[in-house]
Amino acid sequence: MDRYARWNALLELLTESGRVSVEDAAERLNVSQATIRRDFDQLGQQQMITRTRGGAVANGVSYDLPLRYKTAKHSAEKQRIGAAAAALVEPGMVVGLNGGTTTTEVARALAMRPDLNSGADGAQLTVVTNALNIANELLVRSRMKIVVAGGVVRPQSFELVGPLGSALLREVTLDVALLGVNAIDVTLGAAAHHEGEASMNALMVARARRVVIIADSSKLGGHAFARICPIDRVDTLVTDSGASPEAIESFQAVGVRVINA
Repeated sequence: MDRYARWNALLELLTESGRVSVEDAAERLNVSQATIRRDFDQLGQQQMITRTRGGAVANGVSYDLPLRYKTAKHSAEKQRIGAAAAALVEPGMVVGLNGGTTTTEVARALAMRPDLNSGADGAQLTVVTNALNIANELLVRSRMKIVVAGGVVRPQSFELVGPLGSALLREVTLDVALLGVNAIDVTLGAAAHHEGEASMNALMVARARRVVIIADSSKLGGHAFARICPIDRVDTLVTDSGASPEAIESFQAVGVRVINA
């Protein structure tokens, strides 16, 4: 287990229990207590946790982990979801992409498709994004037209939020918005932990002809602080094979097409 995967596991333990001792964490992760102490010290320095005598307690912001700590979580599922979502894109489209680990996999899958990079006969793809890391992924891997919404960078997600980006998004039209979310529920709709991200995502929804929500099965039926859109605005949900039949049926019952990657 590499350092970021270990830190992610420790933060999840703290989210579940509120506090954890060095001894318990070392036993559960099968590493030495010295390693756990170093991990706790480094996470404490980054204000992700509060160090205590013999252990650590969770900070209130631990639910919204920085993107670099999320990459190890459900990685195989996210790659499959990314490929399935990218398959919905056709040459010449204008596509909206927000930030997150799953949409990063979508961007990588899009960049691998030569039919979206030809630039001939209007086939070149246009991607509108408010995420710096996704813009970088596409710039170094493809020849697509990349439009980046402005704003203030959130270090947790590399997303740009605020009125500068909102002004741009109000002036564009998207064929499809491919949106990663923190939670999606048939009653509550799609949501994000941060209100600034939710606001930018809601603008993409408003400017899109079609909305595709991209979420691994752990996000289904969950809730988050700020709503992005109601469920009746969602055309398609792309998730993984871990989604329960009951969850899938509940989304299909309200008219959402479900794709299992």
